[in-house]
Amino acid sequence: MSEFDKSKPVSERMSRSVKSRYGTDQMQWHYEHGLVLQSIYLVGLKSGQDDLLQYVKSMYDSKITPAGDILTYRKDEFNLDQVNPGKVLFLLYKKYGEEKYRIAIEKLMDQLRNHPRTKTNGFWHKKIYPFQMWLDGLYMQAPFYAQYTVEFGTPEAFDDIEHQFTLIEKMARDAKTGLLYHAWDESKEMKWANHETGCSPHFWGRALGWYCMALADVLEILPAEAKKTRDALAAISLRLLEPLLNCRDPQTGLWYQVMDKGGESGNYNESSASSMYVYFMTKIIRLSLLDNNESLKARVKEAAQKAYASLMSDKISEDPSGELHLNDICKVAGLGGTPYRDGSYEYYVSEPKATDDFKGVGPFILASLEQEAINR
Repeated sequence: MSEFDKSKPVSERMSRSVKSRYGTDQMQWHYEHGLVLQSIYLVGLKSGQDDLLQYVKSMYDSKITPAGDILTYRKDEFNLDQVNPGKVLFLLYKKYGEEKYRIAIEKLMDQLRNHPRTKTNGFWHKKIYPFQMWLDGLYMQAPFYAQYTVEFGTPEAFDDIEHQFTLIEKMARDAKTGLLYHAWDESKEMKWANHETGCSPHFWGRALGWYCMALADVLEILPAEAKKTRDALAAISLRLLEPLLNCRDPQTGLWYQVMDKGGESGNYNESSASSMYVYFMTKIIRLSLLDNNESLKARVKEAAQKAYASLMSDKISEDPSGELHLNDICKVAGLGGTPYRDGSYEYYVSEPKATDDFKGVGPFILASLEQEAINR
């Protein structure tokens, strides 16, 4: 039987495609590596394919020493991106019980305990980006923080987790569209920041995608006793649905690189953001957030299914062997730094596109899992 058996679910086929081209010598302690490996581990759990679980374990064991140190991780960088790979450590610790995973979890949590914050108590995105909150950062830290709080922490932390979501929504939300800007600079000193609001100038698809995935994941993690936080995050999720439904490509149902500029030169249907929104929409249906509004639920389900079908037809390519590839993924986008990224429309649409970039492949696998479950 082929390693890429075409009779298998797409989530498993893409997971095995990644496995065939990504080995321990390529593993990095990096947010996108953690993302794709988490998605593969979840496929292994749901499909009962133990070799996928062992594969993820071997990748992590190449970076976690027996003493629980994380190779190449530096706490003093205070970079939220470096927390994201830690989510897989909870899965590995639960299954294999090795103390090194627990020690590594504590090292990452210690970063969050000491992480610099805005005057309004939001986590800085990175130490090198003082007083800045980026939407990306919610995905990088909040699911880890929530899982830690459930397993090892105290309930008061749920208020802090809630605050991170509500603060950035308050500061970055556009009243006209309901979308959230990529980032917010509390100091209002960055060249990319609006001098009145501190917000960056555009709605970047993947940035809001990270935020939406964080909402869905934390909602799934929260225990029943965290009702206040659950209600706050559910309300944000519901507020985002109409804005997301309103800015799709009418032909494909996919989402654009710059979300509200669909007809402008250089803009395109971007695969990572589209995968993230399919994941978000399908998952909040599974989590019963829309059970009280059957009309909206039907619209959201239809939108997610249409977008997923377009990802399969327009963005997935297949080798003769059955190996899958995901195309049209924005390779990277950010703000500030050197060379300087100004957050302009021209900046976002000029960043190169990539095939099989983990920032797209991970969300695509997660979206596939959710679509397979809802359509079963």
